[in-house]
Amino acid sequence: MYRRAQAAMEFLMTYGWAILVVLVAIGALAYFGVLNPGKFLPSSCTIGPGLACGEFKATTSNVVIQLRNGLGKSINLTGYSISPVGTPTCTANITGATDSVILTDGATADFTFGCSSMGVVGDRFKATQTITYTASGETMTHTMTGDLTTKVE
Repeated sequence: MYRRAQAAMEFLMTYGWAILVVLVAIGALAYFGVLNPGKFLPSSCTIGPGLACGEFKATTSNVVIQLRNGLGKSINLTGYSISPVGTPTCTANITGATDSVILTDGATADFTFGCSSMGVVGDRFKATQTITYTASGETMTHTMTGDLTTKVE
């Protein structure tokens, strides 16, 4: 009778230790961030048809985005803002202009947004972009929105 109890106990102990080792290994991987899928997502910057992000970069204090006009006509860019997801807050600083920027077809312009609470290097930064512009020869104001996802450098 005790023989079967001893065999059952040895069975449970052997598999119990194996399961415990696997759980500790998974816990260690999760603790060190190996299992974080956000670290494997690619960086992307999308706006809308005709307007594109050339290069973009997020640091611990600001976000720099190069905007390219591919609409086929000049535009008067009257507003450009980003709204980060989470705690960061960003304010626009349109380089070289006070109220608006005129982008001819095919031209690029760099925009710097001063941001606070960006986190540490390696964190993911995600924001929604909103661009307001008037095309040359038109009086109607257009608005485009897009997304920006990148790592903080």
